Amino acid sequence: MAPIKAIAKNVSFSPKRLKPIMDSIRGMGVDEALLSLSFFPSDAAVKVSKAVRSAAANAENNQNVSRQSLVIVGANADKGIRLKRFRARARGRAGPITKQYSHITIVVDQRS
Repeated sequence: MAPIKAIAKNVSFSPKRLKPIMDSIRGMGVDEALLSLSFFPSDAAVKVSKAVRSAAANAENNQNVSRQSLVIVGANADKGIRLKRFRARARGRAGPITKQYSHITIVVDQRS
């Protein structure tokens, strides 16, 4: 069976905030990862768990694989768009603000 993936694009968290979460769930089973993500204090874990659920649903519906036999083989947070904003500074000047977004990619495969 080929690996199945789910991509969540333009998530409003920077890749720097998502990478520790991704590193912690890589290699886990889907149910174990969802349980682990529910205890993370970060709001970003909610978005990651949504992508994990989506990848598991893709595997169940498209390949007829049971959810208990799925393992997360890949979890990446790549750079997305950057919103460019400006903050008012002293003496009529402006300071730049860049709001970073990211793309979450979750790849699941069947346990061997």
